[in-house]
Amino acid sequence: MKKLFALLVLAGFASVSAAADVVGDAKAAGNKVAMCIGCHGIAGYKATFPEVFPVPMIGGQSAKYIESALKAYQKGERKNPSMRGIAGSMTDQDIADVAAYYAQQK
Repeated sequence: MKKLFALLVLAGFASVSAAADVVGDAKAAGNKVAMCIGCHGIAGYKATFPEVFPVPMIGGQSAKYIESALKAYQKGERKNPSMRGIAGSMTDQDIADVAAYYAQQK
């Protein structure tokens, strides 16, 4: 039992350190942002399903802010069904890449 517990603790540390190693690559985000541009690339755009949501322009936002927002949508802490679905399909690397891409936009 102690060996199993120790193994689980080590696995937990390994996953935490692996997550900390994720570095965004704006160039790798080319295909990943295709799903974002349709809403976030149009000034003043409002999504209308299931209700009207104003869609912010995210170009120039900090990478940390974008990563935090996408992870909050994944967890359901931010409420938007479209963003929850999109963020839910993204890996940590996808999120870091998209965040790096939009952070370099002006």
